[in-house]
Amino acid sequence: MPPRKLLRHLVWLESFTAAVEAGSIDSAAEHLGVARSVVSEHIRSLEMALADGATLLERGPGRRLQLTARGERLFAGTQTPLHQLDMKRLIDLASAEPVVRLGLNPTLSLSLLGKVAQDAAARGLKLVLSFGGPHELTRQVQTRQLDLALDFTPLPPHEGVESESLLRMPFVVLAGPGSALASTAAARRSLHVRDLGGQPFVDWLRDDPYGGANSARFAAHGVTVAEVARVESFLLLYDLLRAFSACAIAPDLRRMHPFPPDIHAWPLEEEEPQAVEVVALWPSGALSLGASTLLDGLRQPV
Repeated sequence: MPPRKLLRHLVWLESFTAAVEAGSIDSAAEHLGVARSVVSEHIRSLEMALADGATLLERGPGRRLQLTARGERLFAGTQTPLHQLDMKRLIDLASAEPVVRLGLNPTLSLSLLGKVAQDAAARGLKLVLSFGGPHELTRQVQTRQLDLALDFTPLPPHEGVESESLLRMPFVVLAGPGSALASTAAARRSLHVRDLGGQPFVDWLRDDPYGGANSARFAAHGVTVAEVARVESFLLLYDLLRAFSACAIAPDLRRMHPFPPDIHAWPLEEEEPQAVEVVALWPSGALSLGASTLLDGLRQPV
């Protein structure tokens, strides 16, 4: 098998990483099987390309190499799979300006992005945004592609990820205008699963834990609903409730974002009340200063 050919910036990055891990240019050259001058040239090329010539490595006590602040951010990013390390990403990592790579559940983007963006702008933080479901966001945190992610529980099993619960939300019953519930139960203070029997119902996707929870609720009480649609985000739910004059069971997001005025909502009565949490995720031991700043801002309104 012929040796793999790396893109030029990844060759430079390989020398940089080897020097950090070995503690010296000489040891890195020996490990890579190249001349010392080659490693030095690669590191200098990386500094020129990513940091306008600013130093990423410097001599420390005992002449052992140590990372500068910009070098530390870049080295942390080398945990990401190589094929995802393009030059734009590396430039962000080595930038003098603080950059926060933030991942959001699509529903939470509706509720929290405005506040997060205001905090970032006020503090001079550059935001790099991405969106995804629990598995994708957790994987990106594990591989350090994200500095911070915001999602709902339950989360997939994960290692190398730290988390903090920001908000706990019970479930509610929602109904669109023109639905039977909107007219017959408008004065009710709460609804039970049994009240949904025979109603047009919008469920969550079957591989989503909320969808499984709804199926279990109906089975436990011998209730049958007429499923008319499935969704995975509140960004889609409201229009379907309106179009199908349907109802749904969903987390109560009103502490973050009000429901549309034409959507009816009741607390869900449950013998064993369930709840969903909004959680923040970040790589173990690697909560950056910028991500920490945004997290502090989120703790207050949430």
